[in-house]
Amino acid sequence: MADLKFQRNIGIAAHIDAGKTTTTERILRYTGMIHRIGEVHDGASTTDWMEQEKERGITITAAAVSCQWNFPTVRGTVTADTKKYSFNIIDTPGHVDFTVEVERSMRVLDGLIALFSAVDGVEPQSETVWRQANRYKVPRIGFVNKMDRSGADFLMVVQQIKDMLAAKAVPLQLPIGAEDDFKGVVDLIRMKGIVWHMETEGMTFDEIPVPEDMQEEAEFWRQNLIEAVAEYDDKLLEKFFDDPTTISEDEVHEAIRKACIDLSIVPMMCGSSFKNKGVQTALDAVCRYLPSPLDIDAIMGTDPDTGETISRQPSAKEPFAALAFKIMTDPFVGRLAFFRCYSGHLDAGSYVRNVRSGKNERISRIMKMFANKQNPIDFIEAGDIAAAVGFKEIKTGDTLCDEDHLITLENMFIPEPVISVAVEPKTQADVDRMGMAIAKLVEEDPTLRVRTDEDTGQTILSGMGELHLEIIVDRMRREFKVEVNQGNPQVAYKEAFHNTITHREILKKQTGGRGKFADIQFDFGPADAEWLEANPKEHFQFVNDLFGGSIPREFVPAIEKGFKTSMGTGVLAGYPVDNMKVRVFDGSFHQVDSDAMSFELCAKGGFREAGRKAKPVLLEPIMKVEVVTPDQYMGDVTGDLNRRRGMMEGMDSRANLQVIKAKVPLSEMFGYVTQLRSMSSGRATSTMEFSHYNPAPNNIAEEVIAKSKGKVKIED
Repeated sequence: MADLKFQRNIGIAAHIDAGKTTTTERILRYTGMIHRIGEVHDGASTTDWMEQEKERGITITAAAVSCQWNFPTVRGTVTADTKKYSFNIIDTPGHVDFTVEVERSMRVLDGLIALFSAVDGVEPQSETVWRQANRYKVPRIGFVNKMDRSGADFLMVVQQIKDMLAAKAVPLQLPIGAEDDFKGVVDLIRMKGIVWHMETEGMTFDEIPVPEDMQEEAEFWRQNLIEAVAEYDDKLLEKFFDDPTTISEDEVHEAIRKACIDLSIVPMMCGSSFKNKGVQTALDAVCRYLPSPLDIDAIMGTDPDTGETISRQPSAKEPFAALAFKIMTDPFVGRLAFFRCYSGHLDAGSYVRNVRSGKNERISRIMKMFANKQNPIDFIEAGDIAAAVGFKEIKTGDTLCDEDHLITLENMFIPEPVISVAVEPKTQADVDRMGMAIAKLVEEDPTLRVRTDEDTGQTILSGMGELHLEIIVDRMRREFKVEVNQGNPQVAYKEAFHNTITHREILKKQTGGRGKFADIQFDFGPADAEWLEANPKEHFQFVNDLFGGSIPREFVPAIEKGFKTSMGTGVLAGYPVDNMKVRVFDGSFHQVDSDAMSFELCAKGGFREAGRKAKPVLLEPIMKVEVVTPDQYMGDVTGDLNRRRGMMEGMDSRANLQVIKAKVPLSEMFGYVTQLRSMSSGRATSTMEFSHYNPAPNNIAEEVIAKSKGKVKIED
């Protein structure tokens, strides 16, 4: 049985192009898992294994790798005190279109290395991944990368983390030099400098005294560090006030570890992954400060039969409990279910209960993943991450557990898609293949939704952005050999109701023999704000205020179902309804002609009639846009955003560039990246992520409604 004290399950997350995959590649090199560093720009990195990732130089899917790190070592030499730490590392995408890959990784990780660019600081997706880490209470250390780049400023990034992320960022190091002169770091705990050797790919280093010109600054930041962590240890606080020189290194490390796991501070380090500097000290920090599975609270779940809260300790002796967080299709082994084992022991070839389906699943093989390569293992125990093969029906978010000790673990948050595209198979031979391909892709990607347009018969794919859908269609062509015609991207509008009205709906049909009769009276309108706040994942508020037997109790679920299913097709333009409240308070029934189907049909008719009277409005998705541009293009960029109905939110400068923040409707942002490049001679960059839904202006709403009533087929 492995000692869980030396297990670390960590992720690497950041804004796009901050150096996540480059850092992961160095970790694999220093831990001996690879013998040659592959660069992202060459399409040769270990964790970017998909063809689309190699071509574009971006991470699309989260990749899991395992490795081991000897810690502590003295100048790289293993001693009697050295322990072998086991790491499960997940390299996550930085592009907002693939944010669910970060979301589901955060759900199962114990710690995080949050990467920041020393030049760009806290960027939009940095904020997104930080919020995701907060949602799942993931302890993290900060690593400021790209210290070798022009404009690099470590302390500026530390200050931005404090201001923009409301985090207590505490430097553990200071850079020696910056930009082209970046040589190494000053360790503020040991008060020694570390300078890496370029000729050994950073595998070796020299320890040097703190440079004289940095002595005063190093003393200041060391005091700042001691003050920040002293409150976690009363003895440390006493020593700090009496004689700070008596504080030992071990005491400081222990206090930092407590504060980090407590989410009270974020230890900050710096380096340059591309230039092979600083990654080893970051690995040491992972061992020292980030939690093992034993340091995390017991996983909480509910009993699926009674609904009571139960817990599982991270021990192999507890009943088995695991969460499936990702499904992947491999051309050689078939479907893989990545899962985090929270408690218990599972042997390959044994059975587990899938709580969602209520069925037992045989896990024929268990694999340790190394990007897209599988290494079979005989068993898995609490605290580890692996992939299962041979199951029949496991989906993202399913709880797998011992059939005699059932538990349902909390699922993960899945964001709603904001953009759609219509696809049609090119030939008859592509029809069946397309259905199979889409089924597999939807199983892998919970943010990909599929539906059939009732008017045109087209298949509509909905996703998180243009790039997301572009990758999906490209994967259909390459992996599943399906040729499709593709329509222009369409915005995922929604509908809502402005007013609350009272309505009576009567269904009366007599066609000879038994007829259909239902009568319901209800209030109909937007959901209560308090209810929405308490139920952020719900969209339908149903209140049963029936009394006196006006409608039998057994028909109430049918009424609820009728209203709920109707929400998928709004009354204005057929878009889903964002939120709605129905309060049923009266009605009547017929002893012979009334049944559940009658009341469901009556509710559907009531939705259409009441919906027209409740002042329906069209909602459009609004995106948070950030543009980084040189000064001379600022006027053109802001003018263009204004033309796109953008609302300016602020401007600031970053490393001699202007940063423009705005909220812009998604419908105005198609093709924006190309337009921005042309406007700025390729020097400006932009990022975009979903913000919220807003009512569309009347002229836009009228245009969208008119289009929805005259849909056309895709031209080949």
